[in-house]
Amino acid sequence: MHLIQPFAGLRPAAGRAAEIVAPPYDVLSSDEARVRANGKPWSFLHISKPEIDLPAGTDLYSAEVYAKAAENLARMREAGVLVQDASPLYYAYRIIMGEHVQTGLVAAASVADYDKNRIRRHELTRPDKEDDRVRQIEALNAQTGPVLLAYPPAPDVDRILAQASQGEPLADAVADDGVRHTVWAITDAAAIAALTAAFDALPALYIADGHHRSAAASRVCASRRAANPAHTGNESYNYFLSVIFPEHQLKILDYNRVVTDLNGLSEDAFLASLATAFTVEPSTSPVKPARHGEFGMFLTGKWYRLAIKPGLVPQDPVARLDVSLLSDHLLTPILGIADLRRDKRIDFVGGIRGLPELEKRVNSGEMKVAFSMYPTTLADLMAVADADQIMPPKSTWFEPKLADGLLSHVIG
Repeated sequence: MHLIQPFAGLRPAAGRAAEIVAPPYDVLSSDEARVRANGKPWSFLHISKPEIDLPAGTDLYSAEVYAKAAENLARMREAGVLVQDASPLYYAYRIIMGEHVQTGLVAAASVADYDKNRIRRHELTRPDKEDDRVRQIEALNAQTGPVLLAYPPAPDVDRILAQASQGEPLADAVADDGVRHTVWAITDAAAIAALTAAFDALPALYIADGHHRSAAASRVCASRRAANPAHTGNESYNYFLSVIFPEHQLKILDYNRVVTDLNGLSEDAFLASLATAFTVEPSTSPVKPARHGEFGMFLTGKWYRLAIKPGLVPQDPVARLDVSLLSDHLLTPILGIADLRRDKRIDFVGGIRGLPELEKRVNSGEMKVAFSMYPTTLADLMAVADADQIMPPKSTWFEPKLADGLLSHVIG
């Protein structure tokens, strides 16, 4: 079995991509999805967020939600809005957000290699979210949400993708957020064989985003394998939908923190307590950290620049992360927040919203203090994954996001 293989993509018919393209299922609430899909009968949100076509208040995990997704997918196929390629292909996929450009490969990635950690993860998953993705895949007999993967340096792959992403695309659409998504088919047999061989030679791939989708694909594969006495390992359920970018092109933004209170401390006592682990300097302007170990803090209308004391930065790949340093030396010992997953006193703000969002959350009185972070790097993520360790919650925020609807992987 290969690390990746081509697949016959289910995709928008010619000229229909702009009507279909949608944000990932997990970045919009049901209410937001209803607004986005209003007046757009072919939006992929009708498949990825099918509750928008059911009465408000419908249980998101009810059987009728998954049935509606399958009904909507069948409707789009019957109407010829979505079509499936006749033979297995690879696809080049380019995303342009402002000045940022990244070009990757859409492929079916091996579940077996995921299971044995050659496709490496760095996050824990939640059973309820895994269950949701399993039920979605089973209802559709397709994987519609791609997993975002990164590949280590591979100049031959970069070269083939650069050549493939020219000429007439299969799909070209600008999404509601202004991000442009373009897909080209890679039909040349020599290029397909070269890509397969180049990925087989790589030591590993790295999950950047999509841990629940990849875990769900593994569970579906195990279930179908057990139910298939003629299982060979070549069935489509042995692979999952992936978009694989070169690691040097992926863009990670800061994932900032806001906290509701100072854990019973006065502001003076709180500021004084920071001196144990940080140097603290007032700032006359918002602080966007410029290096590892530096943090911004917004408290009562004032910005501060915090720097961790050098002797407190360990070598362990998880403990040395900025998100870990803030937790280990401030959030837990001073503010009493030990469980980032469950503590209701803390919330997280993606860097795409900018520092004004931190000021807004604090100035409104909803939050007491905000912390701006230096983004986790891909090198950090890969080091954690290589060590078979787990990153703290909300460590990475990838932008731009992949689009749903441009390519799906049919497994039934």
